[in-house]
Amino acid sequence: MKLSSNALRTWRGYSIKRRARFAFSARSDWAPEVKEAFFAQGARELPKVSYAGFDPTPTIETIREVRRLIVPITPIDLWLERQADSVEGGARMLAGMGTAVVFEHGRRLYGEPTAPLRYHPTTSLELAQRIQAVIENLAHIDPGVAPPAYRTAEDVAQEIEGQVKRHFGEEAPKVELVAKLSANALGTAITIRIRRDARFTDRDAAQLLNHEAYIHAATSLKGRAQTDLPVLAAGHPSTTRTQEGLAVFAEIIRGTMELDRLQRLADRVFAIQMAIEGADFLDVYRYFLERTGRPDQAFENARPVFRGGVITGGAPFTKDVVYLFGLLQVSNAIRAIFAAGRSDCLRLLFCGKLDLQDIPALAELAQMGLCRLPRYLPPWASDLRSLLALLTYSTFINQIDMRPMIAVAEKLLESAPVVELPSSGSSDRSVS
Repeated sequence: MKLSSNALRTWRGYSIKRRARFAFSARSDWAPEVKEAFFAQGARELPKVSYAGFDPTPTIETIREVRRLIVPITPIDLWLERQADSVEGGARMLAGMGTAVVFEHGRRLYGEPTAPLRYHPTTSLELAQRIQAVIENLAHIDPGVAPPAYRTAEDVAQEIEGQVKRHFGEEAPKVELVAKLSANALGTAITIRIRRDARFTDRDAAQLLNHEAYIHAATSLKGRAQTDLPVLAAGHPSTTRTQEGLAVFAEIIRGTMELDRLQRLADRVFAIQMAIEGADFLDVYRYFLERTGRPDQAFENARPVFRGGVITGGAPFTKDVVYLFGLLQVSNAIRAIFAAGRSDCLRLLFCGKLDLQDIPALAELAQMGLCRLPRYLPPWASDLRSLLALLTYSTFINQIDMRPMIAVAEKLLESAPVVELPSSGSSDRSVS
């Protein structure tokens, strides 16, 4: 354990402030003027984007010192080795912003649409295509609900602020409106930032609460409290798939996911593949414009594909392929945790920024008193009885071949007339 202890001390010396300096989302963001100029020119010319330089040398030197103290045999040393690889890869990727270097490092760190998933032959592109096919099969269904009414960022910020104060108490992150952001909202231990010009549906607001506040902000908050393991405070490429998968899983299990949201996750994969095949920003913008009909949203959807990468196509930023694969990994891992009778490991998922592969090492570190268990869990993870019942049902139903029963149901409904649904806003007030 001596070598592991020395390596852990070296990580402690590598300050959180220094690690935060190469957060990709912050350093690859585009200034508001980029979008303004794009639309001022009629959305007919490629955006003109520049990035500040980044020197990876201090990070690489620290990683070299950490590696010198690691013998990758024990779970803890293997965990430290993965952290070192990921942090170094992220630093080298940042050093190449605006060039094909971002794509080359990104595809190794995050994956790419046509690469088989780890431990499974399926690709992210195939997952996206399956979601697309299911959504198209359901396109003829009229759910009988009115189109969503869009809410301002100010309204959503006020609602989120009240919820996080109730959940986190005095440690609640602040909720701020900002002019520029790489997404509609981003959560950290200190702040949940919401882009001022973004618009949200009622379901979007609930997704934001479960995704950004109860997962990203919560794991950041706990990571900052890990004084013996400060690496858990700062997300880096190897933790992204699990963190985003956990956040999307939270949306689904809390009933805030919609088909439109799943479609957006699939579209991100399609857009990245388009860019890999040579599509430039204008091509991807027009793809999203056709999908959404909203120029502003089309721009915001296209931007993550190209931030840090090559605007003319061929070398995008591939991070957004992780959402669907992360969801698949997290949902299966949580089911496996309960199937193995190891519900104790569920709490480890929220002790900071981590990858599912880190759990054995973190369990050892928790037993040693170095990894502190989280104080705040998302609501769905706090009620283990309901979660276990839901996972049991999910496992049960997935093991049954539903095709014969579906065929019978379709036959029964052939002669059934279509029932007219009540108009939006009306309700059945009868009491049975």
